[in-house]
Amino acid sequence: MKQISELGKLLRDARNILIGAGAGLSTAAGYTCDGARFQKYFADFAAAYGFEDMYSGGFYPYATPEEFWAFWSRNIFYNRYDLPPNPTYRKLLELVRDKNYFVLTTNVDHLFQLNGFDKTRLFYTQGDYGLFQCSTPCHNKTYDNEATVRKMVAAQKDMRVPTELIPRCPRCGEVMTTNLRIDNKFVEDSGWHAAAYRYQKFLRTYATDDIVYLELGVGGNTPGIIKYPFWELTSNNPRARYICVNKGQAFVLNEIAAQSLIIDADIAEVLNSL
Repeated sequence: MKQISELGKLLRDARNILIGAGAGLSTAAGYTCDGARFQKYFADFAAAYGFEDMYSGGFYPYATPEEFWAFWSRNIFYNRYDLPPNPTYRKLLELVRDKNYFVLTTNVDHLFQLNGFDKTRLFYTQGDYGLFQCSTPCHNKTYDNEATVRKMVAAQKDMRVPTELIPRCPRCGEVMTTNLRIDNKFVEDSGWHAAAYRYQKFLRTYATDDIVYLELGVGGNTPGIIKYPFWELTSNNPRARYICVNKGQAFVLNEIAAQSLIIDADIAEVLNSL
């Protein structure tokens, strides 16, 4: 396939690579939020509440915090902690390991770091499944949640966790929640701001240099975070190349088509072909 050969050459020759990753990358890697995987882990919730995927379950108006955390502890566990090394992410790392790369992602599953990417080259803009924050929030700090999540998964019964396991803010006592950007209460902690600074520094240093913007699995939910900025950065730099790999959602503006490579195909299959 000519496009695959061109992609391979672009990545081999690239001096600088900015990866923009959306949910489509994790889906291609096998971490689907519906279908068989959803039924394997959430068949009881599907039968009781009527939703058909993990995404919908995250927004369901549970009547009690015991129910909320029964769903969310399981969701976090299977999408953040119970994750073996993944060949799709490992292949991507193999392709960029020796390059000057940075990763901007809207994913919250931590799969980049779990598969060996340098954590100082990652910016998780939308949060992290592995963190709690105050639901109010009364302060801008987050808390690692692995130990509590594992306890809730092990102890839950009938889609409820024991009341004593519900996480509480150590400062105000309110119920904790997930550190995910779903409203204006999202906590941008010191780690988030440090990563944002490193990302902006990367852009300031290399945005006018030879650079490849590699967009993987970015859909239409939040195009203003990755897709639109990548288009603008490419338009402003004649030395830049824009690559979009996304099955069913691969497209680009006509204004930068000559600088772009668009591959409408499964991301995992494309990476494995290189």
